[in-house]
Amino acid sequence: MLAAGSSCIKKDNYPGPNASLQGNLFQDGTSSKSTIQTCTGNVTVRLEQLNWSTTAAPQDIPVKSDGTFENSELFGGHYLVSIKGGAFWPVAPVEMDIAKGSKVDFQLTPYVVVLNFTHEMTDSTTLVLHCDLQAPIDAGIPQIIDIIPYVNTTKIVGPGASIFAFSEGNMANPDLVKINKDWSALSPAQRSPTITIPDLIPGRTFFVRVGVRFNNNDKSSNLSEVVQIDVPKHS
Repeated sequence: MLAAGSSCIKKDNYPGPNASLQGNLFQDGTSSKSTIQTCTGNVTVRLEQLNWSTTAAPQDIPVKSDGTFENSELFGGHYLVSIKGGAFWPVAPVEMDIAKGSKVDFQLTPYVVVLNFTHEMTDSTTLVLHCDLQAPIDAGIPQIIDIIPYVNTTKIVGPGASIFAFSEGNMANPDLVKINKDWSALSPAQRSPTITIPDLIPGRTFFVRVGVRFNNNDKSSNLSEVVQIDVPKHS
């Protein structure tokens, strides 16, 4: 019986994952090669292995908040590499051979760029944020749903990673936050919003950014950089 059983065991002769891919999502038109500001789950790099099957199941590499991505456990082969999700104008996918140490970068144009992001504590617990919004391409932008400040106690902050009471749930000026308009219909105040976040907890450190959310397929956002806010303790 042992002999018969051992004769049915087949060895797996396929090599294990022996390739890797890393790269950056750069903001198109930036002379300093600035990477895209994003957050966990906002955008992924999609891989489809063309030499394995014409209908190969795609696999996604999450893009980190600093606009970089990496997967060191891929099977070597010929792939179609594309961008999935995010609030960016579409870019052409790249066909490439992936082996150990492969690299690829994408130049992306956001629907809206968040510029001149400033923050100020106007009293011991009230934070005031200001930014300017600029559209690299004016026509055809998906409708803007809202402009939201995201507040968290870690550097992982953004859509799906924020304290609701300090973000969507506690806005002192909802007329600026809830938009539901086309870009062309935004007022000057909405293109340069000032957002107040009251009642922050004294003595705590928060990480804050601003996001502009669009009514596209996955309700993605363009985001500012993350800033650290140290709320003073009560004297």
